[in-house]
Amino acid sequence: MIDNLAQGVRAFTSNVYLVGGERTVIVDPGANFDVVDRIRDRVDDLDAVVLTHTHSDHVGNIEAVTDAFDVDAWGYDPSIEGVDHAIEDEERIQLGDHEYVSLHTPGHKDDHLCFHSADAGVLFAGDLVFQNGSFGRTDLAEGDRDTLIESIDRVLERISPDLAELHTGHGPSVTNQPYDHVELAAQMARQM
Repeated sequence: MIDNLAQGVRAFTSNVYLVGGERTVIVDPGANFDVVDRIRDRVDDLDAVVLTHTHSDHVGNIEAVTDAFDVDAWGYDPSIEGVDHAIEDEERIQLGDHEYVSLHTPGHKDDHLCFHSADAGVLFAGDLVFQNGSFGRTDLAEGDRDTLIESIDRVLERISPDLAELHTGHGPSVTNQPYDHVELAAQMARQM
């Protein structure tokens, strides 16, 4: 089960994915809304918070969630406030009922991670790519277009054309040929 808890929220926030199963986690706790009540409406407990990156719209609710459920937060750079434990590049982690491989994908932000499960056919892309060939901003601190393109290319090498679900940091998830959306983002990032 993957449920976007930020659906319908009218605030500056990222998507917030509740991944239920053997290891119930939140991928990005979001910001500027009461996500704790939305979590409690669906599950009794959490095992961890997992971060794609630490922009404020993705982590503003981190303290509320970690305090409410007495869990730790995992991300790429534990020197950043709120990140308790490091997730290394290529590390295998359990999200819900599936094993995912973490991919360090800078370009939007230096600590950016994507999570891919070949078995589940799922990619959590954070702010690397979005639907319809959109891609993460590179005009913010730590942003770099060439690095972003390299990161998108790296993800393309890992995923397959039968990818079933693309869960992005903003906007709707893609369940209709999501590989094509990632491929288009790689092309669009080179043109702009």
